[in-house]
Amino acid sequence: MRPLAILPSILAADLAHIGEAVRDAMAAGGDIVHIDVMDGHFVPNISFGQDTVRAIRNVTDRRLDVHLMIAPVDCYIESFAAAGSDVITVHPEAGPHLHRSLALIRQLGKKAGVALNPATPVATIEHVLDDIDLVLVMSVDPGFGGQAFIPASIEKLNILRAMTASRDIEIEVDGGITAETAGAVAAAGANWLVAGSAVFKGGPAAYAGNIAAIRKSAERARGELV
Repeated sequence: MRPLAILPSILAADLAHIGEAVRDAMAAGGDIVHIDVMDGHFVPNISFGQDTVRAIRNVTDRRLDVHLMIAPVDCYIESFAAAGSDVITVHPEAGPHLHRSLALIRQLGKKAGVALNPATPVATIEHVLDDIDLVLVMSVDPGFGGQAFIPASIEKLNILRAMTASRDIEIEVDGGITAETAGAVAAAGANWLVAGSAVFKGGPAAYAGNIAAIRKSAERARGELV
């Protein structure tokens, strides 16, 4: 069983104090920092860029999981790698040659991920399984935080768990992850759980309890708690 990780998504943090939010969330039990990069073109929102990744890299030694929701994507991969990303995830729809994008990420010494939108079939990654370290299931339509979890994501996670069973590939899920939904996605095979609003709600004093509730739900579903 792949190790469980909780990834606070800084899209939901207090952006006026982003460095403090990252440090506090990691100190409160977060495992990996999730950074959503949006261009206002591939998705209907604009968020962070390379400078944000670089700034966060300077305040934490935790891994930075950078989700590029930008198109075209290839021309930006190198700069996000240089900014301090540890994992770079791209969408199949964001460039003409997915295999080439993944190869570039790995050539730069980073872990390579593919993100699947709610309407993107799992078969899209069938021929690049040997070229990825992570697959990200979007359980909401990408672009905005705070959306409701799409139940059909569970079936997609189950399929991916079977497809990747013999490979060292993390299964990540992002969108509507809370203490109430964490158990279902963990039981279906997800081991990297991205949570934004569910982590950052209530301010710094609540982060530890919020993260613990998500983790407990997932661990119980994985059979790690009785």
